[in-house]
Amino acid sequence: MQAEEALIEWIGRFLDHLRYERQLSSNTLSNYSRDLQRIQNWSAEQKLRSWSHLTPHQIRAYVSQRHRSGISGKSLQRELSSLRSFFNYLLREGEADNSPAQGIRAPKTTRKLPPTLDADQISALLETASSDDPLEIRDLAMIELFYSSGLRLSELVSINLGDIDREDATLVVTGKSNKSRKVPVGRKALEALEAWEKVRHLLAQAAESALFVSKRGSRIHPRTIEQRLKRWAVKQGANRNIHPHMLRHSFASHLLESSGDLRAVQELLGHADISTTQIYTHLDFQHLALVYDNAHPRAKKKKTK
Repeated sequence: MQAEEALIEWIGRFLDHLRYERQLSSNTLSNYSRDLQRIQNWSAEQKLRSWSHLTPHQIRAYVSQRHRSGISGKSLQRELSSLRSFFNYLLREGEADNSPAQGIRAPKTTRKLPPTLDADQISALLETASSDDPLEIRDLAMIELFYSSGLRLSELVSINLGDIDREDATLVVTGKSNKSRKVPVGRKALEALEAWEKVRHLLAQAAESALFVSKRGSRIHPRTIEQRLKRWAVKQGANRNIHPHMLRHSFASHLLESSGDLRAVQELLGHADISTTQIYTHLDFQHLALVYDNAHPRAKKKKTK
């Protein structure tokens, strides 16, 4: 077997391990595959004959090359994480004696604050005249649920009929790493869902279990949701690009701003690490700083004559 084929084969085995043993989502598998493919291509250029020959020095060279080409520290951090997971598998299979990626860190990059909508912008997005179009009724239900429960795009796509507990007004969703969490569903979202379920049969195939379906009658595709949300935003007069994750960010920001309960927001978002949730404390401070600048007598700028 040629060296490059051997490198590729072990990546394939690792992805099968993630798919069948760890049962990771297709989106996560795609990320691992893409990260490792880049490293494999680079390793082949270096004439690497086996993964066990990869050294820490070579990995640092790879990271430096990627960083110089403009790749962010966050992306490189994820690639290193993929490589560490891959080498843990190789160690288990006896294909490597050590993990050369252990202890290597990606260059730091400034953490960008996620874009959000304020309460008035959310209201403008969701306040719409009633429609008889099943697709528009579905779209409103999806957008209400995104904002009501802080869902990821993949989580909304995976919801099935009967997953929402009407009496309890809750929904159990499966997030990253197959971890489930229970989230509340607000009154407006429940009303929009009820309207959608009354017309769902006009689109859905008889045996389809998905709550949200496309005009073809099968489970709606994530890309379709993104396109429909953009279309909806234009129809509602929004002057910015709106995507599903922006609704999730807005959900988190508004909850934290009102409650100040970081742990509760972490639980509702399904973040494994609270440091991920802490980004919203910066958003909250931005709001407080704006209030300060506008209201504090000693903060106001002097008017120019």
